[in-house]
Amino acid sequence: MLSTSLFDYDLPPELIAQHPAERRDGSRMLVLDRVTGACEIHPFGAIREYLSPGDALIYNDTRVLRGRMYARKNGDPAGAKFELLLVQALDPERRRWNALLKPGKRALPGVFAQLLENDGTLNENGDGFTVLGRSGDGGFEIEFNTPDSDRLQARYGHIPLPPYITRGDETADAERYQTVYAEKAGAVAAPTAGLHFTPEILADLTAKGVREAAVTLHVGPGTFKPVSVENAEEHQMHSEEYFLTQETAELINATHAAGKRVLAVGTTTVRTLESCADPDGTVHPAHGNTRIFLYPPYRIRAVDLLLTNFHLPKSTLLMLVSCFCDREKVLAAYELAIREKMRFYSYGDCMLLK
Repeated sequence: MLSTSLFDYDLPPELIAQHPAERRDGSRMLVLDRVTGACEIHPFGAIREYLSPGDALIYNDTRVLRGRMYARKNGDPAGAKFELLLVQALDPERRRWNALLKPGKRALPGVFAQLLENDGTLNENGDGFTVLGRSGDGGFEIEFNTPDSDRLQARYGHIPLPPYITRGDETADAERYQTVYAEKAGAVAAPTAGLHFTPEILADLTAKGVREAAVTLHVGPGTFKPVSVENAEEHQMHSEEYFLTQETAELINATHAAGKRVLAVGTTTVRTLESCADPDGTVHPAHGNTRIFLYPPYRIRAVDLLLTNFHLPKSTLLMLVSCFCDREKVLAAYELAIREKMRFYSYGDCMLLK
Protein backbone atom coordinates (compact mmCIF):
# COMPACT_ATOMS: atom_id res chain seq x y z
CA MET A 1 0.00 0.00 0.00
CA LEU A 2 1.19 3.51 -0.86
CA SER A 3 -0.35 6.04 1.52
CA THR A 4 -1.62 9.18 -0.22
CA SER A 5 -0.88 11.17 2.94
CA LEU A 6 2.85 10.67 2.30
CA PHE A 7 2.53 13.24 -0.49
CA ASP A 8 0.78 15.93 1.53
CA TYR A 9 2.22 19.31 2.46
CA ASP A 10 0.92 22.69 3.64
CA LEU A 11 1.02 25.57 1.19
CA PRO A 12 0.16 29.15 2.16
CA PRO A 13 -2.60 30.23 -0.26
CA GLU A 14 -0.82 33.47 -1.09
CA LEU A 15 1.94 31.46 -2.84
CA ILE A 16 -0.49 30.17 -5.49
CA ALA A 17 0.34 32.28 -8.55
CA GLN A 18 -2.75 34.02 -9.91
CA HIS A 19 -0.97 35.70 -12.82
CA PRO A 20 2.11 34.83 -14.88
CA ALA A 21 5.44 36.51 -14.24
CA GLU A 22 5.99 39.79 -16.05
CA ARG A 23 8.21 37.98 -18.57
CA ARG A 24 8.04 34.34 -19.61
CA ASP A 25 11.60 33.77 -18.41
CA GLY A 26 11.08 35.91 -15.31
CA SER A 27 10.40 32.95 -13.05
CA ARG A 28 12.78 31.30 -10.58
CA MET A 29 14.06 27.75 -10.90
CA LEU A 30 14.86 25.52 -7.94
CA VAL A 31 17.57 23.04 -8.97
CA LEU A 32 17.43 19.76 -7.03
CA ASP A 33 20.31 17.28 -7.12
CA ARG A 34 18.39 14.04 -6.97
CA VAL A 35 21.40 12.11 -5.61
CA THR A 36 22.41 14.38 -2.75
CA GLY A 37 19.20 16.35 -2.25
CA ALA A 38 21.12 19.64 -2.45
CA CYS A 39 19.11 22.60 -3.74
CA GLU A 40 19.95 25.90 -5.39
CA ILE A 41 17.66 28.64 -6.68
CA HIS A 42 18.47 30.48 -9.91
CA PRO A 43 16.68 32.61 -12.51
CA PHE A 44 15.07 30.38 -15.12
CA GLY A 45 17.55 31.56 -17.75
CA ALA A 46 20.19 29.45 -15.98
CA ILE A 47 18.63 26.42 -17.67
CA ARG A 48 21.22 27.06 -20.37
CA GLU A 49 24.00 26.09 -17.96
CA TYR A 50 22.53 22.69 -17.12
CA LEU A 51 22.45 21.32 -20.65
CA SER A 52 25.44 20.25 -22.73
CA PRO A 53 26.08 19.74 -26.46
CA GLY A 54 24.43 16.51 -27.58
CA ASP A 55 21.76 16.56 -24.87
CA ALA A 56 18.14 16.45 -26.01
CA LEU A 57 15.26 18.64 -24.86
CA ILE A 58 11.85 17.02 -25.32
CA TYR A 59 8.67 19.06 -24.85
CA ASN A 60 4.92 18.65 -25.26
CA ASP A 61 3.59 20.70 -28.20
CA THR A 62 -0.11 20.41 -27.35
CA ARG A 63 -2.15 23.60 -27.57
CA VAL A 64 -4.88 24.58 -25.11
CA LEU A 65 -8.36 24.81 -26.59
CA ARG A 66 -10.44 27.92 -26.05
CA GLY A 67 -12.83 25.31 -24.81
CA ARG A 68 -14.71 26.89 -21.92
CA MET A 69 -18.02 28.28 -23.15
CA TYR A 70 -21.29 29.40 -21.60
CA ALA A 71 -24.81 28.82 -22.90
CA ARG A 72 -28.50 29.13 -22.02
CA LYS A 73 -30.91 26.21 -22.21
CA ASN A 74 -33.25 26.43 -25.21
CA GLY A 75 -31.87 29.86 -26.09
CA ASP A 76 -33.96 31.38 -23.32
CA PRO A 77 -32.32 34.39 -21.59
CA ALA A 78 -33.87 33.15 -18.35
CA GLY A 79 -33.06 29.49 -19.01
CA ALA A 80 -30.57 27.38 -17.09
CA LYS A 81 -27.01 28.58 -17.66
CA PHE A 82 -24.54 25.89 -18.71
CA GLU A 83 -20.75 25.93 -18.43
CA LEU A 84 -19.23 23.80 -21.19
CA LEU A 85 -15.66 22.50 -21.28
CA LEU A 86 -14.58 20.79 -24.49
CA VAL A 87 -12.39 17.73 -23.86
CA GLN A 88 -11.95 15.72 -27.06
CA ALA A 89 -13.31 15.89 -30.60
CA LEU A 90 -15.14 12.74 -31.66
CA ASP A 91 -15.22 13.24 -35.43
CA PRO A 92 -12.89 14.70 -38.07
CA GLU A 93 -15.23 17.67 -38.57
CA ARG A 94 -14.85 18.50 -34.84
CA ARG A 95 -18.60 18.85 -34.55
CA ARG A 96 -19.23 16.16 -31.93
CA TRP A 97 -17.25 16.37 -28.69
CA ASN A 98 -16.73 14.76 -25.34
CA ALA A 99 -17.28 17.58 -22.90
CA LEU A 100 -17.92 18.44 -19.27
CA LEU A 101 -21.17 20.27 -18.49
CA LYS A 102 -22.37 22.10 -15.39
CA PRO A 103 -24.99 21.67 -14.08
CA GLY A 104 -24.99 18.07 -15.24
CA LYS A 105 -28.46 17.36 -13.87
CA ARG A 106 -29.94 19.80 -16.42
CA ALA A 107 -28.00 18.28 -19.33
CA LEU A 108 -30.56 15.68 -20.41
CA PRO A 109 -30.32 14.01 -23.84
CA GLY A 110 -31.90 16.21 -26.50
CA VAL A 111 -31.47 19.48 -24.61
CA PHE A 112 -30.33 22.37 -26.81
CA ALA A 113 -28.24 25.23 -25.43
CA GLN A 114 -27.44 28.50 -27.22
CA LEU A 115 -23.96 29.92 -26.75
CA LEU A 116 -23.33 33.21 -24.98
CA GLU A 117 -21.19 36.07 -26.20
CA ASN A 118 -18.35 37.25 -23.96
CA ASP A 119 -20.64 39.92 -22.50
CA GLY A 120 -23.05 37.22 -21.35
CA THR A 121 -25.77 37.84 -23.94
CA LEU A 122 -27.22 35.23 -26.28
CA ASN A 123 -25.58 35.18 -29.70
CA GLU A 124 -27.80 36.27 -32.56
CA ASN A 125 -26.64 33.54 -34.95
CA GLY A 126 -28.35 30.69 -33.14
CA ASP A 127 -24.98 29.00 -32.54
CA GLY A 128 -25.28 26.27 -29.94
CA PHE A 129 -25.12 22.58 -29.17
CA THR A 130 -27.36 19.63 -28.40
CA VAL A 131 -26.67 17.16 -25.59
CA LEU A 132 -26.49 13.65 -27.07
CA GLY A 133 -26.01 11.76 -23.82
CA ARG A 134 -23.51 10.67 -21.21
CA SER A 135 -19.93 9.69 -22.07
CA GLY A 136 -17.11 8.13 -20.07
CA ASP A 137 -15.22 9.84 -17.24
CA GLY A 138 -18.37 11.62 -16.04
CA GLY A 139 -18.77 13.74 -19.15
CA PHE A 140 -21.27 14.23 -21.96
CA GLU A 141 -21.38 13.90 -25.72
CA ILE A 142 -22.51 17.11 -27.39
CA GLU A 143 -22.96 18.18 -31.00
CA PHE A 144 -22.66 21.72 -32.31
CA ASN A 145 -25.22 22.89 -34.86
CA THR A 146 -22.37 24.05 -37.10
CA PRO A 147 -19.28 22.10 -38.19
CA ASP A 148 -16.93 25.05 -37.64
CA SER A 149 -16.10 24.55 -33.97
CA ASP A 150 -12.83 26.48 -34.39
CA ARG A 151 -14.93 29.56 -35.21
CA LEU A 152 -17.11 28.92 -32.19
CA GLN A 153 -14.08 28.67 -29.93
CA ALA A 154 -12.58 31.85 -31.34
CA ARG A 155 -15.82 33.78 -30.80
CA TYR A 156 -17.34 32.31 -27.66
CA GLY A 157 -14.50 30.38 -26.05
CA HIS A 158 -12.51 31.20 -22.94
CA ILE A 159 -9.09 29.90 -21.91
CA PRO A 160 -9.86 27.29 -19.21
CA LEU A 161 -7.63 28.42 -16.37
CA PRO A 162 -7.07 25.88 -13.56
CA PRO A 163 -9.49 25.83 -10.64
CA TYR A 164 -6.92 27.22 -8.19
CA ILE A 165 -6.67 30.41 -10.26
CA THR A 166 -9.58 32.27 -8.76
CA ARG A 167 -10.08 34.94 -11.44
CA GLY A 168 -11.65 34.79 -14.87
CA ASP A 169 -9.50 34.53 -17.96
CA GLU A 170 -8.09 37.78 -19.31
CA THR A 171 -6.84 38.84 -22.73
CA ALA A 172 -3.21 38.10 -21.82
CA ASP A 173 -4.02 34.49 -20.92
CA ALA A 174 -4.68 33.66 -24.57
CA GLU A 175 -0.92 33.99 -25.09
CA ARG A 176 0.61 33.34 -21.68
CA TYR A 177 -1.29 30.10 -20.99
CA GLN A 178 0.23 28.62 -24.17
CA THR A 179 3.84 27.58 -24.66
CA VAL A 180 5.76 29.34 -27.43
CA TYR A 181 5.91 26.01 -29.29
CA ALA A 182 2.23 25.07 -28.83
CA GLU A 183 1.05 23.64 -32.14
CA LYS A 184 -1.50 20.83 -31.93
CA ALA A 185 -4.82 21.92 -30.42
CA GLY A 186 -6.45 19.47 -28.03
CA ALA A 187 -5.60 20.20 -24.38
CA VAL A 188 -7.80 21.55 -21.61
CA ALA A 189 -4.74 22.60 -19.59
CA ALA A 190 -1.29 23.80 -20.54
CA PRO A 191 1.85 21.69 -20.07
CA THR A 192 2.99 24.38 -17.68
CA ALA A 193 6.68 23.54 -17.30
CA GLY A 194 7.07 24.80 -20.85
CA LEU A 195 5.54 28.21 -20.16
CA HIS A 196 8.95 29.53 -19.03
CA PHE A 197 10.71 29.06 -22.37
CA THR A 198 11.22 31.93 -24.78
CA PRO A 199 12.31 31.70 -28.43
CA GLU A 200 15.62 33.27 -27.36
CA ILE A 201 16.36 30.59 -24.75
CA LEU A 202 15.48 27.83 -27.21
CA ALA A 203 17.72 29.44 -29.84
CA ASP A 204 20.60 29.68 -27.35
CA LEU A 205 20.24 25.99 -26.50
CA THR A 206 20.21 25.06 -30.17
CA ALA A 207 23.34 27.13 -30.76
CA LYS A 208 24.96 25.28 -27.87
CA GLY A 209 24.32 21.95 -29.59
CA VAL A 210 21.26 20.87 -27.61
CA ARG A 211 18.79 19.10 -29.85
CA GLU A 212 15.05 19.44 -29.37
CA ALA A 213 11.96 17.49 -30.39
CA ALA A 214 8.30 17.27 -29.48
CA VAL A 215 5.83 14.75 -28.20
CA THR A 216 2.11 15.46 -28.01
CA LEU A 217 -0.10 14.65 -25.05
CA HIS A 218 -3.46 16.38 -24.92
CA VAL A 219 -3.83 17.19 -21.25
CA GLY A 220 -7.28 16.29 -19.93
CA PRO A 221 -9.34 17.66 -17.03
CA GLY A 222 -8.32 14.72 -14.87
CA THR A 223 -4.91 16.34 -14.42
CA PHE A 224 -6.51 18.39 -11.61
CA LYS A 225 -8.30 15.42 -10.04
CA PRO A 226 -6.97 14.84 -6.52
CA VAL A 227 -6.15 11.39 -5.21
CA SER A 228 -9.09 10.89 -2.85
CA VAL A 229 -8.35 7.32 -1.70
CA GLU A 230 -5.89 6.62 1.11
CA ASN A 231 -4.23 3.82 -0.86
CA ALA A 232 -2.86 5.72 -3.86
CA GLU A 233 -2.55 2.50 -5.85
CA GLU A 234 -6.36 2.34 -6.05
CA HIS A 235 -6.63 5.71 -7.81
CA GLN A 236 -8.17 5.58 -11.30
CA MET A 237 -6.26 7.65 -13.82
CA HIS A 238 -7.90 9.58 -16.63
CA SER A 239 -7.22 8.78 -20.28
CA GLU A 240 -5.22 11.17 -22.45
CA GLU A 241 -4.34 10.95 -26.14
CA TYR A 242 -0.64 10.99 -27.01
CA PHE A 243 1.65 10.88 -30.04
CA LEU A 244 5.33 9.90 -30.14
CA THR A 245 6.79 10.20 -33.64
CA GLN A 246 9.50 8.09 -35.20
CA GLU A 247 11.75 11.15 -35.40
CA THR A 248 11.45 11.97 -31.71
CA ALA A 249 11.90 8.34 -30.65
CA GLU A 250 15.05 8.06 -32.76
CA LEU A 251 16.49 11.25 -31.24
CA ILE A 252 15.91 10.02 -27.68
CA ASN A 253 17.42 6.61 -28.36
CA ALA A 254 20.40 8.10 -30.21
CA THR A 255 21.00 10.58 -27.38
CA HIS A 256 21.19 7.80 -24.83
CA ALA A 257 23.32 5.64 -27.11
CA ALA A 258 25.82 8.51 -27.30
CA GLY A 259 25.97 8.77 -23.51
CA LYS A 260 24.11 12.08 -23.44
CA ARG A 261 21.05 13.12 -21.44
CA VAL A 262 17.37 13.64 -22.18
CA LEU A 263 15.57 16.54 -20.48
CA ALA A 264 11.80 16.12 -20.28
CA VAL A 265 9.93 19.40 -20.10
CA GLY A 266 7.03 18.58 -17.83
CA THR A 267 5.25 15.57 -16.41
CA THR A 268 3.13 15.18 -19.54
CA THR A 269 6.28 14.56 -21.56
CA VAL A 270 7.38 11.96 -19.01
CA ARG A 271 4.00 10.21 -19.15
CA THR A 272 4.21 10.04 -22.93
CA LEU A 273 7.73 8.64 -22.99
CA GLU A 274 7.15 6.15 -20.19
CA SER A 275 4.03 4.91 -22.01
CA CYS A 276 6.31 4.00 -24.92
CA ALA A 277 9.44 2.81 -23.08
CA ASP A 278 11.03 -0.61 -22.69
CA PRO A 279 12.56 -1.52 -19.32
CA ASP A 280 15.96 -0.37 -20.59
CA GLY A 281 14.60 3.07 -21.55
CA THR A 282 14.39 2.48 -25.29
CA VAL A 283 11.31 4.26 -26.63
CA HIS A 284 9.17 3.35 -29.63
CA PRO A 285 6.93 5.55 -31.79
CA ALA A 286 3.26 5.18 -30.93
CA HIS A 287 -0.14 6.85 -30.91
CA GLY A 288 -2.84 5.97 -28.46
CA ASN A 289 -4.49 6.81 -25.18
CA THR A 290 -2.64 6.37 -21.92
CA ARG A 291 -3.82 5.95 -18.36
CA ILE A 292 -0.30 5.39 -17.04
CA PHE A 293 0.02 6.17 -13.34
CA LEU A 294 3.59 6.58 -12.15
CA TYR A 295 4.24 6.36 -8.41
CA PRO A 296 7.07 5.05 -6.18
CA PRO A 297 8.87 2.70 -6.24
CA TYR A 298 8.67 2.98 -10.05
CA ARG A 299 11.77 4.59 -11.53
CA ILE A 300 11.66 6.71 -14.67
CA ARG A 301 13.33 4.92 -17.58
CA ALA A 302 13.53 7.23 -20.58
CA VAL A 303 14.45 10.56 -18.96
CA ASP A 304 17.59 11.87 -17.24
CA LEU A 305 16.56 15.42 -16.30
CA LEU A 306 13.11 16.75 -15.46
CA LEU A 307 11.86 20.34 -15.58
CA THR A 308 8.53 20.73 -13.83
CA ASN A 309 6.41 23.24 -11.96
CA PHE A 310 5.35 22.71 -8.35
CA HIS A 311 2.36 20.42 -7.92
CA LEU A 312 -0.70 20.11 -5.71
CA PRO A 313 -0.52 18.11 -2.47
CA LYS A 314 -1.61 14.47 -2.78
CA SER A 315 -1.57 14.73 -6.59
CA THR A 316 -0.59 12.11 -9.14
CA LEU A 317 1.93 14.61 -10.54
CA LEU A 318 3.75 14.95 -7.22
CA MET A 319 3.84 11.14 -7.07
CA LEU A 320 5.33 11.07 -10.58
CA VAL A 321 8.08 13.50 -9.57
CA SER A 322 8.79 11.19 -6.62
CA CYS A 323 9.57 8.42 -9.12
CA PHE A 324 12.40 10.58 -10.40
CA CYS A 325 13.79 11.57 -7.02
CA ASP A 326 13.14 10.22 -3.53
CA ARG A 327 9.93 11.59 -2.03
CA GLU A 328 11.72 12.91 1.05
CA LYS A 329 14.11 14.98 -1.06
CA VAL A 330 11.27 16.32 -3.20
CA LEU A 331 9.23 17.40 -0.19
CA ALA A 332 12.32 18.96 1.42
CA ALA A 333 12.78 20.97 -1.77
CA TYR A 334 9.13 22.04 -1.58
CA GLU A 335 9.69 23.20 2.00
CA LEU A 336 12.63 25.30 0.81
CA ALA A 337 10.52 26.75 -2.02
CA ILE A 338 7.83 27.73 0.49
CA ARG A 339 10.38 29.36 2.81
CA GLU A 340 11.79 31.29 -0.14
CA LYS A 341 8.27 32.30 -1.15
CA MET A 342 8.52 30.81 -4.60
CA ARG A 343 5.33 30.91 -6.66
CA PHE A 344 3.37 27.67 -7.05
CA TYR A 345 1.36 25.82 -9.70
CA SER A 346 0.58 26.68 -13.32
CA TYR A 347 1.72 30.30 -13.45
CA GLY A 348 4.37 29.81 -10.78
CA ASP A 349 8.08 29.05 -10.61
CA CYS A 350 9.66 25.74 -11.56
CA MET A 351 12.19 23.16 -10.49
CA LEU A 352 14.86 21.23 -12.35
CA LEU A 353 15.67 17.74 -11.10
CA LYS A 354 19.14 16.69 -12.23
